[in-house]
Parts: sequence; C-alpha cells; structure tokens
Amino acid sequence: MVSDEAVIGCPGTLVIGTRGAAGPGEVLVRIRGGSETFLAWSEEPLPKGTPVLVIESRGTRQVDVMEWTDPVGDPGSDLPDGPR
Repeated sequence: MVSDEAVIGCPGTLVIGTRGAAGPGEVLVRIRGGSETFLAWSEEPLPKGTPVLVIESRGTRQVDVMEWTDPVGDPGSDLPDGPR
C-alpha cells in the first residue's frame, strides 16, 4: 500500500458520515490545487458535515480523520470553493 503523505494534516468536511469501527464515510479535502474525496475512517461515528483533520493515510485513497475546529477560524473553510 502506498501512503499519500500529502493529505496528512489537511482539513476537510465529511460528505458522508463515518460509522466508527463499523465502517468509513467520505471526506472532501482541498489539496493539490483542487478538491479530492477519500474514504474516511474515524474512531467514533461522525455525522455528515463535520469538519475534520486528516491524521493518517491508509493508502489507496483512504484516510483516518478526527473531528477538528480550525483554531485560526478560516472564514472560507465552510464554502465549497474557498474564500470569496
């Protein structure tokens, strides 16, 4: 399995909620000049729309995430196309 280290540390938003140990959700992450989706695994179930931080790559477009609030408070973080 090849790890995608570029995604580690990136914030994202769950577009499909996670189910904890029962299964993954899906996260939208702004990376490499665009947006990409990854299967997202978390320790606890997280609902759709939860802001998360990618903490590990499982390889092949799968990541581990945790709920996260941007301490800087990026005013465009909740907009699909970034700040305007």
